[in-house]
Amino acid sequence: MSPIISVSNLSKTYGSGFKALKGINLDIAKGEIFALLGPNGAGKTTLISIICGIANPSEGRIAIGGHDIIKDYRAARSMIGLVPQELHTDAFESVWATVSFSRGLFGKPKNPAHIEKVLKDLSLWDKKDNKIITLSGGMKRRVMIAKALSHEPQILFLDEPTAGVDVELRKGMWEVVRTLQAAGVTIILTTHYIEEAEEMADRIGVINKGEIILIEDKATLMQKLGKKELTLQLQSKLDAIPAVLAAYNLELSSDGRTVTYDYDTKGDRTGITSLLNDLRNAGIRISDLDTRQSSLEDIFVSLVRAP
Repeated sequence: MSPIISVSNLSKTYGSGFKALKGINLDIAKGEIFALLGPNGAGKTTLISIICGIANPSEGRIAIGGHDIIKDYRAARSMIGLVPQELHTDAFESVWATVSFSRGLFGKPKNPAHIEKVLKDLSLWDKKDNKIITLSGGMKRRVMIAKALSHEPQILFLDEPTAGVDVELRKGMWEVVRTLQAAGVTIILTTHYIEEAEEMADRIGVINKGEIILIEDKATLMQKLGKKELTLQLQSKLDAIPAVLAAYNLELSSDGRTVTYDYDTKGDRTGITSLLNDLRNAGIRISDLDTRQSSLEDIFVSLVRAP
């Protein structure tokens, strides 16, 4: 099956000479949730802006459902709903009016039943007559999503959708996204919240300095790059790691009572058995131990720090 979004050799260079994007290649399948991660200034918003037809590329081609975003702009753009980072909407319009108006911008005929469904799906129905200015930040964010869904797009871009939203509303937003995916909507998410990508995404892309440095299925990424950390609680305080244990690259806590050991989950041997034997032979006694799987955040930090 052809991807619903296909980006080929995309680059963006500004008049100043700054290269915001460098040779981006990206295919996104229909119905998936794709999370794009990257530090500030990595190129996330620039990439989304070009795919959505808001900014022009310097080089490359983008196809949306087979439509070229430049040559066949109207058909391509009508397939896309965009929820930007900033909340841009008429503060003194009602929720119903602003969402209905957004549908009209795409030349769609009035469809009160669809607007009603969107507002109910986003828990906005009881706010339909409220002016935007009276809503909380989380509700305003939901209105932005409703506006983006008003013209029945097949693709939804969420650019930092839960920025400034409290934890409870953030989890509510995740439920909305899952419901949209179940309805067949393809979702592209940029986020600073690593747990958001870890919770929601099917695949993850990492962009840094204008280049995509990794695209991987989330589960495969965790398996490939994930490490486990073994924490050993010591019975007695240790002043320093003995030289005979240097090969294990152990880390001693500042109070000398905890030792941590990182090991590769995909390795043939973890080295834990030999470590425990060598600790015993060195006269170091353990009172307790615990293991922790590295999170997506650990993996992300290691990737963007890589030279």
